[in-house]
Amino acid sequence: MIALADCNAFYVSCEKAFRPDLDGRPVGVLTNNDGCVIARSPELKALGVAMGAPAHMLDPHITRQCVLFSSNYALYGDMSRRVTAVYHQYTPDVSVYSIDESFLGFDGFPGERLEDHCQAMRLRVRQETGIPISIGLSTSKTLAKIANHLAKKEAACEGVALLPPESDTTRRVLERLPVTEVWGVARRTGLRLADMGIHTAWQLRVADPRQLRRLFSVVMERTVWELRGQDCIELDDMSVPKRQIMTSRSFGRLTGDRQELHEAIRHHASCGAEKLRKQQSLACALVVFVKTNPFRPELPQHHESLLLALPRPTDDSRLIVHTASRGLDRIHRAGVAYQKCGVMLTDLVDRNHEQFDILADQQSNAERERSERLMATLDKLNRELGAGTVKLGGGRENAAWHLRCAYRSPRYTTRWEELPVVKMR
Repeated sequence: MIALADCNAFYVSCEKAFRPDLDGRPVGVLTNNDGCVIARSPELKALGVAMGAPAHMLDPHITRQCVLFSSNYALYGDMSRRVTAVYHQYTPDVSVYSIDESFLGFDGFPGERLEDHCQAMRLRVRQETGIPISIGLSTSKTLAKIANHLAKKEAACEGVALLPPESDTTRRVLERLPVTEVWGVARRTGLRLADMGIHTAWQLRVADPRQLRRLFSVVMERTVWELRGQDCIELDDMSVPKRQIMTSRSFGRLTGDRQELHEAIRHHASCGAEKLRKQQSLACALVVFVKTNPFRPELPQHHESLLLALPRPTDDSRLIVHTASRGLDRIHRAGVAYQKCGVMLTDLVDRNHEQFDILADQQSNAERERSERLMATLDKLNRELGAGTVKLGGGRENAAWHLRCAYRSPRYTTRWEELPVVKMR
């Protein structure tokens, strides 16, 4: 049996976990730079606020009633880790699918007690983290996702829904479910299926899987078998190294200040190098880019990128930052106000199977060991004391490239200086 455990309105729930006074109030979380609404409490949904609604276009009558937060990814990431840690107390088979979703395997667990087991897990997650979750159970991942949706919508489920593949309940649910709401069926695919007379999940389930494979792909064939209760979709292995690492973000406000742009490039290059070390890879080259705001045609426009080879395959932040900074100097234009810049590390290789390149700038063993010790120490300090504790180069606190986050809550679980304070009278 497979379960999909999904945190309810996760970003909003993280904020409410430390603000019990928000229970029952409309709450929303905004995108980077406080642009659009990306998470909504049920109360905010009831006011008619759509997902992705621009914050500046919300009706003043609504903004007076609701509480809006800037994205607080440090908090959300740590709360996700804590929720996942509770899952591991109830099953050793945990596959993280996203920041708020995990597939859990319950092979060998008694079927008649599994719903009670999941209810106990829901209660433990709520007690230890304050985050409410919903759990869908079935014999395949696709049916588990559908069961999870049912667990959220139907109060009678009390947060846990079981959909055995051959039950009458499962058939009724699939007959009511539009095919485009099945996991992996996109809108355009849904239009093609509609032309074949397939409008619901049940009609897709009873269709000929071989024919659908010929007309679509093997993924569509597997979806049919999944709807029949056979688990045959493999999740992307989270440990598979990325082929490229991009670090970039729009600025809080436009800037043409060369020093501020260099600060941003140093930050992005350092973050990319840290990710590189985490997945045990080395980069052979990098791309640095800058761009202006295309929606400000009255301002000078400039979009440019530059590919630079690194002297040797490396994960050393110092070399990566230095190379990226040289690239910025070559593409930066004076008098232009930029909206975004970034660094992409490319041509990645496994550091444990690095091939000798006679044309590359070679390091001695002593230099390599010193670099590895230095980077390991840098990562350990930032991991234990907080991101950005040790960094390359200085930076101004209110630089234009920093995200606009006027409504960000404290990072309660990852910053000592932002811990809640309790005063006794």
